[in-house]
Amino acid sequence: MPPLRPREVHPLFRHPFAVRCGIAFLFGVMAAAAVPGQSVERVVDGDTIIVEGVGRVRLIGVDTPETVHPNRRVEFFGKEASAFTKRLLEGKRVRLEYDQERQDRYGRTLAYVYLENGTFVNAEIIRRGYGHAYTRFPFRHMEAFRQFEREARDNRRGLWGTAVGGSNPPD
Repeated sequence: MPPLRPREVHPLFRHPFAVRCGIAFLFGVMAAAAVPGQSVERVVDGDTIIVEGVGRVRLIGVDTPETVHPNRRVEFFGKEASAFTKRLLEGKRVRLEYDQERQDRYGRTLAYVYLENGTFVNAEIIRRGYGHAYTRFPFRHMEAFRQFEREARDNRRGLWGTAVGGSNPPD
């Protein structure tokens, strides 16, 4: 009888770390899909919201012009950015996703926010030109957000629009 040859193993399975990461990813996706959405109670400004059961949530990677800062005046395009976020989120159900840091120094929850239809709110605000990519601290989607900001500038959307004090119509 010939000796048994070892069975060929797919290269991915030769690396236990890669397998563990893949399994962790799948469980994360399943867990995220299973979590029911939470209601947005109020939009504080263009990049901060109040979410039911969570409290104050600061959108990761987004910086919109100030409208409610106690020591600053309302900044250019701040009202428009706040109104956009309000139209997009207020009263809607959202799913929150977290990155490395769960809270900022002010105690706000840091999160990526997704609408029930899958719209990635953080990215949409930047893509439409209602905010900048906030790159002071590293985060998972930094390069994509930088690209969205470049495209908004190049296409003169929102903050970079040609209308006085306003935006070009959304595409």
